[in-house]
Amino acid sequence: MAMALTIPRYTVADLERFPDDGQRYELLDGLLLVTPSPGVGHQLVATRLASALTGALESHPGIHVVGPGVVVREPRTQLQPDVMVFRAEGPLTASWKELRETWLAVEVLSPGSRVYDRDFKRDAYLALGVPEVWLVDLRERAVLISRTGAPPDQRVTGLLRWDSPHLDRPIELDLNRIFADLALGKGEVNGKTTGRHR
Repeated sequence: MAMALTIPRYTVADLERFPDDGQRYELLDGLLLVTPSPGVGHQLVATRLASALTGALESHPGIHVVGPGVVVREPRTQLQPDVMVFRAEGPLTASWKELRETWLAVEVLSPGSRVYDRDFKRDAYLALGVPEVWLVDLRERAVLISRTGAPPDQRVTGLLRWDSPHLDRPIELDLNRIFADLALGKGEVNGKTTGRHR
């Protein structure tokens, strides 16, 4: 007699008891997503993006850039974008659970997270009310942009122009600077290269 396969479901409260072992633990409607710690190229690009966004938004009070961030919808969803832009008034003593005005979620694609980020997390962010999601493709040196109510994956290279309805003017990011000095190609596996480069 065949037994039914049971897939465990978790809550945000369960996730808080998971070990701090270098892996990223996230929840999507109770399903556990586990990805390994990111490689050097991944972190370099995420840091450069966060820095560029911070500089471009410094004249906008109440707008914050963090990396990584956390998008929480209790009881069963908690995702961690590599970079996140959000709005919050007053002192930032609130927990992630209390933030509701996330403007942008950025995921830097890597071998360990590529499928989750592209096929699941992008749509989840949009469904949770994040109006714009960027998927940063290190191999292609491009950003795939998805917006609420628009066709997914507008591919941008060179100059990225973020025209958010929340901002008084668009901001521009030079992707050539973001991707500078990266020796990444199809041979990268979990942050390590196998000798094949573009």
